[in-house]
Amino acid sequence: MHNSIRIMIADDHRLFREGIINLLNEAKDILVVEEVENGKELVEKYFEVKPDVIVADISMPVLSGTSAILKIKRKNPSAKVLFLTMHDGEEYFYHCAKVGGDGVINKNVLKDELVYAIRQVYKGKKYFGGVTSEDALMKLFDKYKFLLKSGSEIDHSSLNNNEKEILELVGKGKTSKEIANRLKLSKRTIDYYRTQIMQKLNLKSLPEFIQYAVQFNMKLKD
Repeated sequence: MHNSIRIMIADDHRLFREGIINLLNEAKDILVVEEVENGKELVEKYFEVKPDVIVADISMPVLSGTSAILKIKRKNPSAKVLFLTMHDGEEYFYHCAKVGGDGVINKNVLKDELVYAIRQVYKGKKYFGGVTSEDALMKLFDKYKFLLKSGSEIDHSSLNNNEKEILELVGKGKTSKEIANRLKLSKRTIDYYRTQIMQKLNLKSLPEFIQYAVQFNMKLKD
């Protein structure tokens, strides 16, 4: 087993972690050496265990996956990480790449793709869903750098505290249903708030809204 790819898993849902571990146990060249349930534990345990690849959820309690990876990358820029998300979309690829992620995989299409993505990241390659070529990734990142630059001029002072909280949660990758459960509101109410936010900020599409939410959330951490 000394040639195995040593994996550390970070996800706040125990059953999901167990599912990933069972899945990876079927791959003879992969060994799960640690599992944690929040970003703070991820940072602490990473430097003890020193895994080959981190498999981390974007959104976790205490400290988000992206914030945790930023901290790890500052101390060890060569750390390799594959992010897990419930969402599809180029804006999430950009967000994860910006904090030093080597790849992103959707939680709904794990099985064989997860094993393949881990092997790619371990080899020093990138794996962002269907975007795998360096040229395609560079075009994608250039596109979102431009969007971020233009989006930074949007004034969010018109938003009330509820709208800002919802915007932050959207930027963390939370769905309307998850936000509704967290804030003890109906999904319909959250959808209404989202519509109001888009109108106030003059955001024309869902990708534009999500990208701004991601940017807004990152600004809060600066």
